[in-house]
Amino acid sequence: MRKEHWRALRRDQALYWLMLPGILFYIVFKYVPMYGVLISFQNYSIGKGIWGSEWVGFKHFIDFFTRTPDAWQLIRNTLLLNVYELLFAFPAPILLALLLNELRVVLFRRFIQTVSYLPHFLSTVVIVGMVVNFLSPSSGIVNHVLVMLGIEPIMFMAEPGWFRTIYVASEIWQTLGWGTILYLAAIAGVDPTLYEAARMDGANRFQQIRHITFVGMLPVVIILLVLNLGKMMEIGYQKIILLYNPTLYDTADVINTFVYRRGLINADFSFAAAVGLFQAVIGFVLVVAANKLARKTAHGSLW
Repeated sequence: MRKEHWRALRRDQALYWLMLPGILFYIVFKYVPMYGVLISFQNYSIGKGIWGSEWVGFKHFIDFFTRTPDAWQLIRNTLLLNVYELLFAFPAPILLALLLNELRVVLFRRFIQTVSYLPHFLSTVVIVGMVVNFLSPSSGIVNHVLVMLGIEPIMFMAEPGWFRTIYVASEIWQTLGWGTILYLAAIAGVDPTLYEAARMDGANRFQQIRHITFVGMLPVVIILLVLNLGKMMEIGYQKIILLYNPTLYDTADVINTFVYRRGLINADFSFAAAVGLFQAVIGFVLVVAANKLARKTAHGSLW
């Protein structure tokens, strides 16, 4: 058995060499820094270092839930933004992939793919700048259209009720085209003879999409769904920080932005690390639970 392993290793050594940079990246930048979570259980002092700082146990975790007035609002905002993304942003590339697969005019299909991919290659700063300009009450195109329809201009970037809509819509715009790549690759792997057999049995195009195309891409959908469920307590803070302001904290302030302010701006490293660790543990539990449910579907799972 050992000889077979060495033989396989020599045969596929080129693939292992290709994997090496990715493995080193995760070891150096993901696993080695993990010892830093120790400061979650300390009153960390830069001068004393990790091993010289005072140990306080679960004090910072308890303080977050009992002495932080906005703790539950932060959790609520984080969950709601992720739920809205799961409901609207997650299915969007699936639908686009199905629609693109049904297009028979190749040039038109490539044009749609190219246009939908472009926002992915723009930086978050550029995307946010465009969103702010589009929604400007004085010069934004959206408010110009509203005025033409006889509606008063809306201060989108100053009303908390609009923030979640703006955030999710910008996420769909930015990730829609790029997200279709995996789904189109999964559709490309579907056996064409299945469509021929379905047509012979009298299936129309909608029935072929439902029973062949969608089923063929279902394993990829489930794997990506598991990964998304694991991020239910985590959301990218870069776009939120660029979009929000104190008037929007009621709906825009999430755990990651709180950690950023408390840890980097206020230099309360231990408290911020404790909140981040709590967030990571919840995410790990969600990934394991979602993967266990996905394995029961027999359509695929992460492990």
